[in-house]
Amino acid sequence: MVNNTADSPCNSKTIPQLINAAAAHFDDRVFVDDNGYMITFRQLQEQSRNVAAALMSRDFKLGDKAAIWAPNMYQWVIAAMGIQTAGGVLVTINTRYKGSEAADILRRASASVLFSVGDFLNTDYTQMLANEDFGSVNDIVVFNPTANDPLSWNDFYDSGEQHLTKHGSDALEQRIVEIQPTDLSDILFTSGTTGAPKGVMTSHEQNIRTFKIWTELLGLDENDRYLVINPFFHSFGYKAGILACLMRGTRLIPHQVFDPELILQRVERERITMMPGPPALFQSILSSPRLNDFDISTLSKATTGAAVIPVELITNIRQTLGIKTVLTAYGLTESCGLVSMCRHEDSDSTVATTSGRAIPGIELRCVDEHGQPLEAGHAGEIVVRGFNIMLGYFENSVATAESIDNDGWLHTGDIGFLDNHGNLSITDRLKDMFITGGFNCYPAEIENQLSQHPSIASCAVIGIPDVRLGEVAMAWVVLESGCSLDEQQLISWSRDHIANYKVPRRVQVIDSLPLNASGKVLKMQLRSLAVDQKH
Repeated sequence: MVNNTADSPCNSKTIPQLINAAAAHFDDRVFVDDNGYMITFRQLQEQSRNVAAALMSRDFKLGDKAAIWAPNMYQWVIAAMGIQTAGGVLVTINTRYKGSEAADILRRASASVLFSVGDFLNTDYTQMLANEDFGSVNDIVVFNPTANDPLSWNDFYDSGEQHLTKHGSDALEQRIVEIQPTDLSDILFTSGTTGAPKGVMTSHEQNIRTFKIWTELLGLDENDRYLVINPFFHSFGYKAGILACLMRGTRLIPHQVFDPELILQRVERERITMMPGPPALFQSILSSPRLNDFDISTLSKATTGAAVIPVELITNIRQTLGIKTVLTAYGLTESCGLVSMCRHEDSDSTVATTSGRAIPGIELRCVDEHGQPLEAGHAGEIVVRGFNIMLGYFENSVATAESIDNDGWLHTGDIGFLDNHGNLSITDRLKDMFITGGFNCYPAEIENQLSQHPSIASCAVIGIPDVRLGEVAMAWVVLESGCSLDEQQLISWSRDHIANYKVPRRVQVIDSLPLNASGKVLKMQLRSLAVDQKH
């Protein structure tokens, strides 16, 4: 295992320092293995520098933003590390977004460069932007280009290599020195109750320190082979995936599509030891009729969370799948992705029913409506304070002030309670957010998108239980006068206009939405109606 000596990658203060330290520490060990395409730690350093040089030759300055809109693939990793080596700010975009949603993020972030993919799951991503206003983007670099794409990944990468050959590396070395631990490393957009995406800003040092702790508590090391199923655009896939593997010398194996049989095949073929994922992933694997056809005996570590977990699931992961270390955690994008975490010695019950204890250096409380701390066992809003709290929402001081109080406490909007040992149990949400298969769904955002349908006068979205995905969207819809729209028509329209995980699985047309005296929709009443309908 990596020793926490002075030159350890874990003690780096910026991501370029982390890349350099990992190259020095792990050298020609394989870092990324993308279906047989291998990149060593030393090669990552070289390739990141070529990408950084290519960006700088295009007048990419310290603090400029570059976005990635692509699935888990080796180019994603090189592009992200190259952006940060150039002192840039990484902006990630959900691969399930439609063109209008991606363009909105690009405009909001003022990104100057976009890295994307020509085709993924029969979708041409760059083509989805053809008729969109994507702001100040000057270059779109395509990882696997079609004939119509202007700038291929290979040409872009080669231009950086040529730039370094012609002009030397002095400017790049100076840029790396200029990057400060407190500088922005990334902006990850997350939607809120207003329905408008908000860019969460975090720094180099925050992210490295957070996942130094996570990897230490998990026991990740250079002998692990880590199947990263969580998408890189998500804080977990990027930070608990790419950055964590860099710190500990772990082999990173990107995976693109959630399919239990494909995952089992890769676990056997790649001798995977570490596999994170939402509960739905493990439930799907456990229920696969072909589970016993594969040798998955190498699996030794797993992390899960993002949903209520039955105790039996944790027991089955350990006993049926043979995974010795199974830990749950709690975090949010605004906390670099981590707040609390279980420990190795915790029982199945503790791992399933709680999200563990606060990580070192973090203060965690449950408070009443006046902000006063509550005793153990009493539920209140979960608030967090410490080194991992975001620097704020990008260009949104009002939303930042609403989320972080004057004493530095981040108000999560989640409801929970602490037990006598400090273990956190999450019971509800102040916000209406629900989780579909590990993806956060924000009703206000979905409502705004559904309201663009010409036949819809108003609508309300709630989360309803789903055996496979945890919860899914249900839309309650009021139609414009003289219009008609049935459930299948709206679902079909939604699949064309919004990300699949946000598409309503049930639609109910009603004459009017139930409102309180202030004109707010009574969503508790809609939830009760949904339960009554099911029965």
